[in-house]
Amino acid sequence: MPRPPIHFFSHGSTMMLGEESASATYWKQCGDEALAHNIKGIVMMGAHWDARGTNRIDVAMKADPAKSPVAYVHPSKYVDYKLNPDLKTGKRVIDMLNDAGLDARANETFDWIHDTYLILVRMFLGGCPPTTIVSMNARFDPHLHARVGSVVAKLREENYLIIGTGGAVHNLYRNHWWQMLRYSDNFAMPVPPEAAMLEFRQSIEDVFLRNCRAGMKRGALVNAVTRLMKHPQYRDAHGTDDHFMAACFIAGVVDASEGVADDGCVLGAEDWELVNMCNSQFTVGKWVSQTA
Repeated sequence: MPRPPIHFFSHGSTMMLGEESASATYWKQCGDEALAHNIKGIVMMGAHWDARGTNRIDVAMKADPAKSPVAYVHPSKYVDYKLNPDLKTGKRVIDMLNDAGLDARANETFDWIHDTYLILVRMFLGGCPPTTIVSMNARFDPHLHARVGSVVAKLREENYLIIGTGGAVHNLYRNHWWQMLRYSDNFAMPVPPEAAMLEFRQSIEDVFLRNCRAGMKRGALVNAVTRLMKHPQYRDAHGTDDHFMAACFIAGVVDASEGVADDGCVLGAEDWELVNMCNSQFTVGKWVSQTA
């Protein structure tokens, strides 16, 4: 059975669902590769859903979830897309997290939000694979989210594709909204990005690429990603912590997955939106056979 790569995707603004971009092309490429390798399902952590309580993590267990509306995107792009919640795997994930000492609970009322289904639509336009969505915790402890990733990493051995969808640089307070509001142009760049955004964007690339290579000690990526929250420009790049937790989650998956980091990490695509939002798409590892 093949072992999938691991993805940290920056989903960007809602308009990334409706507009063509380098990121959208790359998401489709990754989806096509996953289907060609007959993935068993998807396990995702997004950036728009968090559970309140010490060590609490919710797992989406609504059999027929609705989709939250998407601003600035024509409904034809997503309204008829059929979601496919994987309740059986969701129950497994809850048990795995509880066995690891976390307070994992089933959430039977949660409707899916664009941070996750935007990616699914772009990756799998022909139909949504069985998908399990795992919440964040509202305290936004980076080490807790890395631990969640380390627990669900075992599913990768069964050909589940694990995805974190957040943002490399995602601070809504620093974005330039006028071009999108007035002209529906999310990619307009009337001025260059601010220096702080450029600096943090380079730092997150360095962290992923330099800590995913042969010879690195286990835990290197978790240590480096969580340390980014102390970066001098972190708060400029992330006005809130929610869109960074998916990176911590993916770091935990990588560090708990034997050998995946030895195959390296690639920055598969990148788009700047709204002047100061950088949507970087990282893939750690590659499709390999367990007997290779």
